[in-house]
Amino acid sequence: MTGGIGQKDVARFYSEFLIPKNPPSLAMRLLSRTIGVDRVVDELFLTFKHTHEMPWMLPGIPPTNKTVQIALVSVVRIRAGKLESEHMYWDQASVLVQIGLLDPMLVPQKWKKQGVEELPIFGDEPARLVADERSRDFNELIEDW
Repeated sequence: MTGGIGQKDVARFYSEFLIPKNPPSLAMRLLSRTIGVDRVVDELFLTFKHTHEMPWMLPGIPPTNKTVQIALVSVVRIRAGKLESEHMYWDQASVLVQIGLLDPMLVPQKWKKQGVEELPIFGDEPARLVADERSRDFNELIEDW
């Protein structure tokens, strides 16, 4: 739900909301890049300490001083040799778990009655798995894996 379409909106997004609002600790590592006819798709590993409000990722959430690690996908569309749009995707539930705003153990009563004991979400584990596929086992959420 962040990014921009058109040169004006993309420039505003970058200059007002993305670049100046990132904590100084934010670090990105490119994991993969796919280049198509009119798109560039980057898979990134981001890590940062949440020391600043981040309207593009955590709008309205005051700094928690928690460390966050996530995998993020950026899809950039190019038109006439210029950046036309960018869309970014990440696991927001993972971010919220890591800053302490979402607890996997807080299952609504309605779902507890149906046998749900824990929400199927993780903290930084998915990002670490994307960055290093040997860091842990896949499919931990599948009961009989």
